[in-house]
Amino acid sequence: MNINEIYSFKLNSGEELIAKIVKIADDYITIEEPVSVAPGPQGIGLIPSMFTADPKGETKLNTKSIAILSQTEESVKNKYIQATTGIAVPSKKLVLG
Repeated sequence: MNINEIYSFKLNSGEELIAKIVKIADDYITIEEPVSVAPGPQGIGLIPSMFTADPKGETKLNTKSIAILSQTEESVKNKYIQATTGIAVPSKKLVLG
């Protein structure tokens, strides 16, 4: 795990969420802007994990609640960045000429 990187978490409850890691401690990971992955008519969607929390605030995730942790796939990471910042990440294209 690296600070300021975006990761996908599969929790013991079965919920999957995506968040940026801010701090790493022994018993918890401090994350920012957690979003849950939810299926929708157009595929997967990203919804706030906590509707009443400040999305820009830091949230602590108990490390004992995490079943699986992985770096987020690039296209999903770009959707996360767009959902949390409003900035659309352009797709990588090769320019020949």
